[in-house]
Amino acid sequence: MVKMSIEELKEELMAYPNVPIILNDLAAQLQEERKKREQFYKEITPSEKAEFINGEVVMHSPVKKRHNFVLNSLNHLMDHYVRKNKLGFVGIEKIMISLTRNDYEPDLCYFNQEKVKDFTEEQMLFPAPDLVVEVLSPSTAANDRGVKFQDYQAHQILEYWIIDPEAKTVEQFRLDAANQYELILKSGESNIESKAIKGFKINIKAIFDEEIYLEEVQRILKE
Repeated sequence: MVKMSIEELKEELMAYPNVPIILNDLAAQLQEERKKREQFYKEITPSEKAEFINGEVVMHSPVKKRHNFVLNSLNHLMDHYVRKNKLGFVGIEKIMISLTRNDYEPDLCYFNQEKVKDFTEEQMLFPAPDLVVEVLSPSTAANDRGVKFQDYQAHQILEYWIIDPEAKTVEQFRLDAANQYELILKSGESNIESKAIKGFKINIKAIFDEEIYLEEVQRILKE
Protein backbone atom coordinates (compact mmCIF):
# COMPACT_ATOMS: atom_id res chain seq x y z
CA MET A 1 0.00 0.00 0.00
CA VAL A 2 1.35 3.44 -0.96
CA LYS A 3 1.46 5.79 2.03
CA MET A 4 0.02 9.26 1.53
CA SER A 5 0.83 12.42 3.43
CA ILE A 6 -1.95 14.06 5.46
CA GLU A 7 -2.29 16.78 2.82
CA GLU A 8 -2.61 14.20 0.04
CA LEU A 9 -5.23 12.32 2.05
CA LYS A 10 -7.21 15.51 2.62
CA GLU A 11 -7.05 16.34 -1.06
CA GLU A 12 -8.30 12.87 -2.02
CA LEU A 13 -11.17 13.02 0.48
CA MET A 14 -12.27 16.44 -0.77
CA ALA A 15 -12.68 14.96 -4.27
CA TYR A 16 -15.64 12.91 -2.98
CA PRO A 17 -19.02 14.73 -3.07
CA ASN A 18 -20.18 12.70 -0.05
CA VAL A 19 -17.22 13.69 2.13
CA PRO A 20 -19.53 14.99 4.92
CA ILE A 21 -21.14 11.53 5.17
CA ILE A 22 -17.71 9.88 5.23
CA LEU A 23 -16.55 12.19 8.03
CA ASN A 24 -19.72 11.58 10.05
CA ASP A 25 -19.20 7.83 9.72
CA LEU A 26 -15.58 8.19 10.83
CA ALA A 27 -16.63 10.32 13.81
CA ALA A 28 -19.12 7.62 14.87
CA GLN A 29 -16.47 4.91 14.54
CA LEU A 30 -13.99 6.95 16.60
CA GLN A 31 -16.62 7.46 19.29
CA GLU A 32 -17.06 3.69 19.57
CA GLU A 33 -13.31 3.30 19.62
CA ARG A 34 -13.03 5.74 22.53
CA LYS A 35 -15.47 3.60 24.50
CA LYS A 36 -13.28 0.53 23.85
CA ARG A 37 -10.25 2.52 24.96
CA GLU A 38 -11.93 3.52 28.23
CA GLN A 39 -12.76 -0.15 28.84
CA PHE A 40 -9.14 -1.04 28.08
CA TYR A 41 -7.99 1.33 30.83
CA LYS A 42 -10.35 -0.35 33.29
CA GLU A 43 -9.27 -3.91 32.45
CA ILE A 44 -5.48 -3.73 32.08
CA THR A 45 -3.41 -4.91 35.03
CA PRO A 46 0.25 -4.34 36.02
CA SER A 47 1.00 -8.00 35.26
CA GLU A 48 0.12 -7.63 31.57
CA LYS A 49 1.98 -5.97 28.74
CA ALA A 50 -0.75 -4.62 26.51
CA GLU A 51 -1.26 -1.79 24.05
CA PHE A 52 -4.26 -0.13 22.44
CA ILE A 53 -3.60 0.32 18.72
CA ASN A 54 -6.14 1.65 16.24
CA GLY A 55 -9.09 0.34 18.20
CA GLU A 56 -7.62 -3.07 19.05
CA VAL A 57 -6.05 -4.41 22.23
CA VAL A 58 -2.65 -5.95 21.46
CA MET A 59 -1.26 -8.39 24.04
CA HIS A 60 2.45 -9.20 24.06
CA SER A 61 4.03 -12.59 24.64
CA PRO A 62 7.20 -13.21 26.72
CA VAL A 63 10.48 -12.22 25.07
CA LYS A 64 13.58 -14.25 24.26
CA LYS A 65 16.71 -14.03 26.41
CA ARG A 66 18.66 -11.98 23.86
CA HIS A 67 15.82 -9.45 23.69
CA ASN A 68 15.91 -9.12 27.48
CA PHE A 69 19.72 -8.82 27.53
CA VAL A 70 19.71 -6.04 24.92
CA LEU A 71 16.95 -4.12 26.68
CA ASN A 72 18.50 -4.42 30.14
CA SER A 73 21.93 -3.40 28.86
CA LEU A 74 20.70 -0.24 27.16
CA ASN A 75 18.38 0.61 30.03
CA HIS A 76 21.17 0.43 32.59
CA LEU A 77 23.53 2.52 30.46
CA MET A 78 20.91 5.16 29.71
CA ASP A 79 19.43 5.19 33.22
CA HIS A 80 22.83 5.52 34.93
CA TYR A 81 23.70 8.46 32.68
CA VAL A 82 20.35 10.24 33.04
CA ARG A 83 20.23 9.84 36.83
CA LYS A 84 23.83 10.89 37.32
CA ASN A 85 23.30 14.05 35.30
CA LYS A 86 19.75 14.71 36.53
CA LEU A 87 18.37 14.86 33.00
CA GLY A 88 14.93 13.36 33.52
CA PHE A 89 13.44 9.88 33.67
CA VAL A 90 14.02 6.62 31.79
CA GLY A 91 11.07 4.22 31.70
CA ILE A 92 11.32 0.55 30.78
CA GLU A 93 8.62 -1.72 29.27
CA LYS A 94 5.63 -1.04 31.52
CA ILE A 95 5.49 2.74 31.06
CA MET A 96 2.35 3.42 29.01
CA ILE A 97 2.48 6.48 26.79
CA SER A 98 -0.94 7.79 25.82
CA LEU A 99 -1.04 9.50 22.43
CA THR A 100 -3.98 11.04 20.60
CA ARG A 101 -5.54 7.75 19.53
CA ASN A 102 -3.31 4.96 20.77
CA ASP A 103 -1.58 3.74 23.92
CA TYR A 104 1.85 2.09 23.75
CA GLU A 105 4.24 0.45 26.19
CA PRO A 106 7.60 1.01 24.47
CA ASP A 107 10.55 -1.14 25.43
CA LEU A 108 12.36 1.99 26.60
CA CYS A 109 11.53 5.69 26.69
CA TYR A 110 13.08 8.90 27.99
CA PHE A 111 11.37 12.04 29.28
CA ASN A 112 13.31 15.27 29.79
CA GLN A 113 13.39 17.09 33.12
CA GLU A 114 10.83 19.66 32.01
CA LYS A 115 8.21 16.92 31.52
CA VAL A 116 9.22 14.93 34.59
CA LYS A 117 8.59 17.81 36.99
CA ASP A 118 4.84 17.37 36.41
CA PHE A 119 4.81 13.58 36.97
CA THR A 120 3.31 12.07 40.11
CA GLU A 121 4.24 8.89 41.95
CA GLU A 122 0.82 7.36 41.20
CA GLN A 123 0.83 8.25 37.49
CA MET A 124 0.04 5.41 35.06
CA LEU A 125 -0.47 7.21 31.72
CA PHE A 126 2.33 9.34 30.33
CA PRO A 127 2.66 11.94 27.54
CA ALA A 128 4.79 11.61 24.44
CA PRO A 129 8.44 11.12 25.51
CA ASP A 130 11.51 12.64 23.90
CA LEU A 131 13.07 9.33 22.88
CA VAL A 132 11.60 5.88 22.27
CA VAL A 133 13.46 2.57 21.84
CA GLU A 134 11.83 -0.56 20.45
CA VAL A 135 13.63 -3.92 20.36
CA LEU A 136 12.39 -5.96 17.41
CA SER A 137 10.78 -9.38 17.73
CA PRO A 138 8.91 -11.37 15.06
CA SER A 139 5.55 -10.47 16.61
CA THR A 140 6.21 -6.73 17.00
CA ALA A 141 8.41 -5.78 14.03
CA ALA A 142 5.50 -4.81 11.73
CA ASN A 143 4.06 -2.40 14.29
CA ASP A 144 7.47 -1.07 15.34
CA ARG A 145 8.26 -0.14 11.75
CA GLY A 146 4.67 0.71 10.79
CA VAL A 147 1.99 2.25 12.97
CA LYS A 148 4.34 3.10 15.84
CA PHE A 149 6.87 4.72 13.51
CA GLN A 150 4.09 6.87 12.01
CA ASP A 151 2.53 7.70 15.38
CA TYR A 152 5.80 8.59 17.11
CA GLN A 153 6.67 10.81 14.17
CA ALA A 154 3.20 12.45 14.13
CA HIS A 155 3.52 13.27 17.84
CA GLN A 156 6.98 14.75 17.24
CA ILE A 157 8.89 12.37 19.48
CA LEU A 158 12.35 13.73 18.81
CA GLU A 159 14.22 10.47 18.49
CA TYR A 160 13.40 6.82 17.76
CA TRP A 161 15.78 3.86 17.99
CA ILE A 162 14.92 0.46 16.50
CA ILE A 163 17.18 -2.35 17.73
CA ASP A 164 17.49 -5.67 15.93
CA PRO A 165 18.82 -8.15 18.52
CA GLU A 166 19.50 -10.85 15.92
CA ALA A 167 21.41 -8.66 13.46
CA LYS A 168 22.92 -6.73 16.41
CA THR A 169 22.22 -3.38 14.82
CA VAL A 170 20.63 -0.09 15.86
CA GLU A 171 18.69 2.25 13.58
CA GLN A 172 18.56 5.80 14.87
CA PHE A 173 15.89 8.16 13.55
CA ARG A 174 15.60 11.86 14.37
CA LEU A 175 13.03 14.44 13.40
CA ASP A 176 14.23 16.70 10.61
CA ALA A 177 13.22 20.32 9.94
CA ALA A 178 9.96 19.10 8.40
CA ASN A 179 9.17 16.93 11.47
CA GLN A 180 9.77 13.74 9.49
CA TYR A 181 11.97 10.92 10.75
CA GLU A 182 15.36 10.85 9.08
CA LEU A 183 17.62 7.82 9.39
CA ILE A 184 20.79 9.17 11.03
CA LEU A 185 22.56 5.89 11.71
CA LYS A 186 22.22 2.18 11.09
CA SER A 187 25.13 0.24 12.54
CA GLY A 188 26.36 -2.42 14.91
CA GLU A 189 29.91 -1.13 15.11
CA SER A 190 30.20 2.60 15.71
CA ASN A 191 29.28 4.92 18.55
CA ILE A 192 25.75 6.26 18.82
CA GLU A 193 25.03 9.70 20.29
CA SER A 194 21.56 10.75 21.36
CA LYS A 195 20.07 14.07 20.35
CA ALA A 196 17.33 13.86 22.99
CA ILE A 197 19.64 12.97 25.91
CA LYS A 198 22.33 15.63 25.96
CA GLY A 199 25.83 14.11 26.01
CA PHE A 200 24.71 10.46 26.02
CA LYS A 201 27.10 8.58 23.74
CA ILE A 202 27.93 4.87 23.84
CA ASN A 203 29.61 2.14 21.84
CA ILE A 204 26.77 0.27 20.10
CA LYS A 205 28.47 -3.04 20.87
CA ALA A 206 27.85 -2.38 24.57
CA ILE A 207 24.17 -3.18 23.96
CA PHE A 208 25.03 -6.67 22.74
CA ASP A 209 28.35 -7.61 24.41
CA GLU A 210 28.78 -8.19 28.16
CA GLU A 211 32.42 -7.08 28.42
CA ILE A 212 31.95 -3.89 26.41
CA TYR A 213 28.77 -3.17 28.37
CA LEU A 214 30.68 -3.33 31.66
CA GLU A 215 33.39 -1.04 30.26
CA GLU A 216 30.79 1.52 29.22
CA VAL A 217 29.02 1.38 32.59
CA GLN A 218 32.30 2.06 34.38
CA ARG A 219 33.11 4.93 32.01
CA ILE A 220 29.72 6.57 32.55
CA LEU A 221 29.98 6.29 36.33
CA LYS A 222 33.51 7.73 36.39
CA GLU A 223 32.89 10.71 34.10
